[in-house]
Amino acid sequence: MEKTCTKPLNLITDVQGIKVGNAHDANVKTGVSIVMGDEPFVTSAAIHGGAPGTRDVALLEPEQTVDGVDALFLSGGSAFGLESGTGIQNALAKMGRGFDVGGIRIPIVPGAILFDLLNGGNKNWGDISPYNSLGKQAVANAATDFALGSAGAGFGATTADLKGGLGSASTRLSNGATVGALVAVNALGRTTIGSTAHFWAAPFEKGNEFGGKGYPSPMPEDAHKVVTKLPASGDEPTAGSNTTIAIVATDLPLTKAEAKRLAVAAHDGLSRAIWPSHTPLDGDMVFAVSTGKVGNAPALPEFLELCAVAASTLSRAVARGIYNASPMESDLMPTWKSKFGSK
Repeated sequence: MEKTCTKPLNLITDVQGIKVGNAHDANVKTGVSIVMGDEPFVTSAAIHGGAPGTRDVALLEPEQTVDGVDALFLSGGSAFGLESGTGIQNALAKMGRGFDVGGIRIPIVPGAILFDLLNGGNKNWGDISPYNSLGKQAVANAATDFALGSAGAGFGATTADLKGGLGSASTRLSNGATVGALVAVNALGRTTIGSTAHFWAAPFEKGNEFGGKGYPSPMPEDAHKVVTKLPASGDEPTAGSNTTIAIVATDLPLTKAEAKRLAVAAHDGLSRAIWPSHTPLDGDMVFAVSTGKVGNAPALPEFLELCAVAASTLSRAVARGIYNASPMESDLMPTWKSKFGSK
């Protein structure tokens, strides 16, 4: 099937066969994002952070049985956020989606979580967390256009010195297919260079999608200073309290093994956009998705381009998530725009 000629949104949904749904709870200051399509898609994943929190990721390894995934989710809430997957699974089951086991359909919904429990929101939710409901809302909200910044899984995210956020970007490949990225940035480190407004992802920026500032010249003295996010208590950072979780997708047909390699390569996008990344205290992970809607299985040169461009697209998505964050009451960190201005 050929890709329809529509104006790109610079979102992961420019990949044919992809929709994104966001949901949030402003009182708790948390949220959920899902990626889904009209039919299951090939998926794998790579974990390069030292403190991940995940659901059903083992089945995404190339040697495992299940090829098609019904949806992926990114969620706030730390381990509580894994309940988002149950809400998503129930919503998809009502739609008749899922892996057929003896006539019973079980939706396959892997996901990953980030820690946003100390961001100023009210976490006294009682006996029932909001995440099951947020997962269902995210399915209902699935569309091709969606908000960035303080939205979905990035609603309550933070970084070392700025408010975090949900970012997305896309790139058209030379063979006419598309690669896109969705990321919830809650990193231990910084996305900007030292104390400046310049993003580490600047070399990959298209137009002025995150301010158009380029690299600083000369580089500031604190460019490579390791400044990390501290909990509200002022104690040392702890494992699992920081995470950047992402999904990269393409409409090229890939095998599960190729999707695994794509996820590995896309991690370079995190290391080029966040300093430091992949730390022992971050849960950094990337899912890779193939909808197989455009063209044929890529030849080796095409696959090399796909992997390289997936990384640069993910870098851009990281910066766009920070750039588009919005200020809220009880924020513990400034937004990029409130600290540096809108441009």
